[in-house]
Amino acid sequence: MGRRSEWDLSSDRKGCKEGSLFLLPDLLIGIKAGTNEDSAYILLKKRRSQPNECLFPIYHHYAYRQPHQMEWTPSKVELNRKLRSLWEQQVYWTRLTVNSIVDGLKDEKETTERLLRNPDDFAAVLAPLYGTAVAAEFAKLLRGHLTIAAELVKALKAGNSKAAADAQKRWYANADAIAAFLSRINPHWSEAEWRQMLHEHLRLLSNEVATRIAGNYAENVASSDRIEQQALEMADVMTRGIVQQFPSAFLR
Repeated sequence: MGRRSEWDLSSDRKGCKEGSLFLLPDLLIGIKAGTNEDSAYILLKKRRSQPNECLFPIYHHYAYRQPHQMEWTPSKVELNRKLRSLWEQQVYWTRLTVNSIVDGLKDEKETTERLLRNPDDFAAVLAPLYGTAVAAEFAKLLRGHLTIAAELVKALKAGNSKAAADAQKRWYANADAIAAFLSRINPHWSEAEWRQMLHEHLRLLSNEVATRIAGNYAENVASSDRIEQQALEMADVMTRGIVQQFPSAFLR
């Protein structure tokens, strides 16, 4: 079943194309510049008063997902458990790294190093099915996603709008590259669906960063819950695609 984004507000649709990008650097730099608003949401509402401006993408549903009913065998359950664990670790260590960067914590180096181990853990799960070369390429792309994210957070914290805009552009290009790569290695993974999911992932992460910098900790925690749920959806999509591509590997 399709899902609606929490930002899909009927009163704000005019002028917004599905999948349109938001203007995160301006939003965050406005917060750092000394606005008296204490919430990214309040500032967002003010910015939305400008006609035909869409700050966040609107996804009515993941339109490209093909329904696939499957019988769960122990091997399928184990695959899903591994992928869900990896995606949860991805967003968990990303959150800790963002917090360390924004708050200038002493554990930034160690936390970032642990985060950057996750792409290799993904590769270890994919290698038996796709081979080491393909798994290594996925790990490289995923590592790029993480390192660019760290660049973006540091640029936003420093108020460097030029560097933030450049990092954001490369971040979305990396997401598109990941979506294209996944669609090439598995015919049951739609490039369009993965692009939508990854763009939403970036949007949710961006809101988490925005609320952390703004000091809106209640919304920051709530945002983390939304990120986890969406990450688990990506794990399930990944699981279904692998099982469809390699059915004989998951009979028992």
